[in-house]
Amino acid sequence: MPEHPTSSWQAMQDGNVFYRRQQMYSIPDKFPNLSDYIIAGCRYGGPLALMRDHTKLIALGKASPATTKSQIQIFSSAGEGLLSFSWDQGRIIRFGWTYDERLAVLNEDGVYRLYDLQGDYEQFSLGTEAAETGVIDARIHEGGLVALTGTFTLVEVKGWQGGRPLSLANPGLSEPPRAWAVIPPDLTISRHVEVLLSVDSTIYTVDNLESVDQRLSRGPFTHVSPSPNGKSLALHTFSGLLWVVSTDFQRSMAEFDTRSVVEADGPVRQVEWCGNDAILVTWDNAVSLIGPFGDRLQYFYNGPTFTVTENDGVRIVGPDTCDFIQKVPTSTLSIFRPGSTSPSAILYDAWESFNQRSPKADESIRSIRLELAKAVDECIIAAGQEWESYWQRQLLNAAKFGRGFLDLYDPTDFVNMGQTLRVLNAVHYYEIGIPITYAQYTYTSSAHLISRLTARNVHLLALRVSDYLSLKPDPVLKHWAIAKILKSRPKIAAVAQEGELGGDDEVCKVIVEKFQQLGGADVSYADIAKRAWEAGRTTLATKLLDHEPKASDQVPLLLSMKEDRLALMKAVDSGDTDLVYQVLLSLHKRLPLGDFFHLIEDGGQKLAPASRLLQVYAREQNREMLRDFYYSDDRRVESAVLSLEEASRATEPAAKIAAVKAAQRFFSEDKDRTFEAKMMDESARLLALQEQLEKGAEGNVVFFGLSINDTIRMCLMHGLSKRADKIKTDFKVADKRFWYVKLYALTEIRDFENLEAFSKSKRSPIGYEPFVRHLLSKGYNKEATAYVIRCDPPKRADLYAECGDWRLAGKECKERGDKGKLEELRKKCPNSMIARELDQILSSFK
Repeated sequence: MPEHPTSSWQAMQDGNVFYRRQQMYSIPDKFPNLSDYIIAGCRYGGPLALMRDHTKLIALGKASPATTKSQIQIFSSAGEGLLSFSWDQGRIIRFGWTYDERLAVLNEDGVYRLYDLQGDYEQFSLGTEAAETGVIDARIHEGGLVALTGTFTLVEVKGWQGGRPLSLANPGLSEPPRAWAVIPPDLTISRHVEVLLSVDSTIYTVDNLESVDQRLSRGPFTHVSPSPNGKSLALHTFSGLLWVVSTDFQRSMAEFDTRSVVEADGPVRQVEWCGNDAILVTWDNAVSLIGPFGDRLQYFYNGPTFTVTENDGVRIVGPDTCDFIQKVPTSTLSIFRPGSTSPSAILYDAWESFNQRSPKADESIRSIRLELAKAVDECIIAAGQEWESYWQRQLLNAAKFGRGFLDLYDPTDFVNMGQTLRVLNAVHYYEIGIPITYAQYTYTSSAHLISRLTARNVHLLALRVSDYLSLKPDPVLKHWAIAKILKSRPKIAAVAQEGELGGDDEVCKVIVEKFQQLGGADVSYADIAKRAWEAGRTTLATKLLDHEPKASDQVPLLLSMKEDRLALMKAVDSGDTDLVYQVLLSLHKRLPLGDFFHLIEDGGQKLAPASRLLQVYAREQNREMLRDFYYSDDRRVESAVLSLEEASRATEPAAKIAAVKAAQRFFSEDKDRTFEAKMMDESARLLALQEQLEKGAEGNVVFFGLSINDTIRMCLMHGLSKRADKIKTDFKVADKRFWYVKLYALTEIRDFENLEAFSKSKRSPIGYEPFVRHLLSKGYNKEATAYVIRCDPPKRADLYAECGDWRLAGKECKERGDKGKLEELRKKCPNSMIARELDQILSSFK
């Protein structure tokens, strides 16, 4: 049986507070001498990154790992090697861990890389200013970094997406600070990063708006360490004084003289927080935990240590062990503290008595009957605080025992705790090496833990954890598929050429079958295909994209892969016009115009919708493109119609004429469009003639754009009768049409003399009744009467009547001997005087 939980407890504050040191891993000889290395530790039980400190001398012949000057090694907390890589980008200024367990490495030129645990990285830069002035120091936190440039200015990078660095307020430094630290944005009231600089005897607080001198006199400080919650600050002076204050410097919380630690030798190595309650100070040969009232606990290790602050304690990596020191949680203290009479302690005793078949169990349960539910809850919480699975089971069994005496109790917390502890125990195993506590697990999330497992390529465990916690396996499957692709990448070009197709088919099949088997319905094949393409597996990427159900995810990657035809076909098949337009515009921008058009033309019926959409877009937005498209596809009629549309919109005569001539040229190239070509030729000639007429009229008369009829009419109305006759001849205007146009034109200008002369110039091809009718419609009855005599005899009587000359109408009836027509007119006559005249004519009939 493991040691009792209280065996590792040590009391502080007169026995009111206890701290415990739990050994997580035994790691003899797994780490090098930590005093010779620069180390960065990742929180939440994360890995450690080590780089040789070249300011330290190593004794000749001293056993040490074969590390080069620019090599960084990454270990788990259990001492297992995870990654080792060389750095070739200039002198490293600082490295540290992000929240998602990537190692950020910054060099003196302002270039920083983000390495995952597989050695892949993304590279970014702090900009040209940092590159020119250099970076002399930096502080890296989980959500970004703050760098100190060669001009002693501070620049901040928010997040790890490669965003543009932002300048903070200028603290006015003339030399680098003695020590400094940052408080992350999520821990400050302003939600902006705060930088604490130790300058001379004071501290400067710098954010993006201002630099504030806190006007202290105890400095300079060798260490500046904010607490995990950002509310307190531990300051260590050159004189050995450890001073704890609030981060607003309004309250002094504690002071301790580190020189009083007789076991310590040499300078202080680290000042780290143990949760938010105590401070751990380390030397090369000593470790002291200092409480809020100056109480001290001493811990002994065989050599130098490295500590990592956690939100619920502090992790210590020594030469032989990896330990976790924390304040004993309230629930654990309540149950296991000697002499405790709390309900949870009594419940636990009752459970032990029950196992020993002692009747004391029933008596104990009865004594806490009213507080039994609270005791059960406390046992469940305490189980989550234990590292050893034995005590976890004991506490959960005690809770289960107490639950049996409750009529109504929700078992959700009990079940969740059991599941969580099983997961935590699995990742605690030394081969995994993630010593995350229950408090850290709840602070992060189960999804965060699974992403950490996948980052280590522990996919099977990650899948089992996902399934056990009823989480979707999609993130794990996606990472597994990408890792599968990268590991199966051919190493030799010849092998790749010989077996690439089969290899791609096999990998694609394995991935698809695994997704179907494990239910990765929401996994994006496009994301996996993108990584395959980036790895040089274009064929595999294309095959994976065939399984992507969302065309909007398929198409952008196909465009990036320059699979243009396939991208366009996928967009057309999706039925999404916006997606088709996206592909068309992207291809038009990237491809030569001829290749772009041939791609669409060669697609036949499959790409016909894309062709139509392109025409719609080009007609509205880019008519030059539409003209080129019609020309490349040998669409002469469409090109001619497009030219005519442009002619209809043109306002300049030259442009309109040029557009009509272009239409004529396109029509003439199609043997079935002879008539249209002829019409375009005549239209162009007419426009040219109209331009001449306007010039001759000095712009006083508008001819341009008129029809032939209107052109002739305007000529006649402005005394250009010879030009009208020439237009008639040149454009082969029919006599009938010409006579009508001239009739209307001369009537409009009331040139009745020339109208009379014109009517007598030759026999009218339209007759003379149109003369009468048109003059009557314009109200010229008298002038119309003169033309009735030239009309057909049967119509003359009615025409005279319409002109209002009833006497001539009656006379016409008399001459023709048409008594019936005369009687008809007699009935229609407007007044009695005309009626008497018509009666006289009627009486003359025999």
